Amino acid sequence: MEGLLDAFIAFIRAERGLSGKTVDAYAADLTAYFEDLRSRGVEDVTRARQEDVTAHLSSLSKSGLGKRSQARHLAALRGFHRFLVAERLADKDPTEDVDTPRSARKLPSFLTLEEVEQLLAAPDERTSAGLRDKAMVEVLYATGLRVSELCGLGVNDVQLSAGYLVAKGKGAKERIVPLGRQAVEKVREYLATSRPAMLGRRESRALFVTPRGGGFTRQGFWKLLKRYALKAGIRKPLSPHKLRHSFATHLVERGADLRAVQQMLGHADLSTTQIYTHVNSARLRSVYDEFHPRSDVFVPKQKKQRAVS
Repeated sequence: MEGLLDAFIAFIRAERGLSGKTVDAYAADLTAYFEDLRSRGVEDVTRARQEDVTAHLSSLSKSGLGKRSQARHLAALRGFHRFLVAERLADKDPTEDVDTPRSARKLPSFLTLEEVEQLLAAPDERTSAGLRDKAMVEVLYATGLRVSELCGLGVNDVQLSAGYLVAKGKGAKERIVPLGRQAVEKVREYLATSRPAMLGRRESRALFVTPRGGGFTRQGFWKLLKRYALKAGIRKPLSPHKLRHSFATHLVERGADLRAVQQMLGHADLSTTQIYTHVNSARLRSVYDEFHPRSDVFVPKQKKQRAVS
């Protein structure tokens, strides 16, 4: 087995160009796999069956190895057995029909409507910077843009009279996203007053600019958002992506078509957007448990007693 491992390691180093750390991890994973096979009486790895692979993955799970590590381990096994088949050293790949272990998807965290209102009220619109910040947060929540898309907006990307903007997403793909009335009003006000005051005689294609005349960076907007979260009294960790989650969650909660939400978010696959249906289901469950008298966790609220005169 060790001779085949050496040949495989040489192959992935020379042909696939994997990093040294990845190669070392594959070697360690395969060595553990060989030891497990031997403990099951399998001395020839080219004769390993699907049952041997699944039994090995099961042993990894029982030992407490996480799903991600199990998936990486299976990737090493899969690459090795495919190499054996390609080199005609084995007739069949026993990993072919083995599913990759997947971690349970973590539900995205989002703000409540009240928290969004508190955040939107935090910037001081009496200042040029405050009005700009208000417009940026309004646009982010109104569109669900990624922070890179927000910072990358140009003046010509926003069509205020028509009520939409053109976002440039991953892979330079463009998409049209509706812009709500309040966001339109704040952007229009910012363009008429704050932006000219910040630029002076300078020119910039960026929609949202700094006092130096340049565009916003992702890190700069992140810091700005955290500052306003503290001012608004929002204690939970806040990031631009959490506003994106809030945008999508609030739409789905109110019955928005999932494919429309997918298009607005710029998701290539609908399965990525479907996580928000799980958020909605979890929210409905918590509401049911709190208010339905036949739920297992319902606790009746004590009625206020009238004072006796």
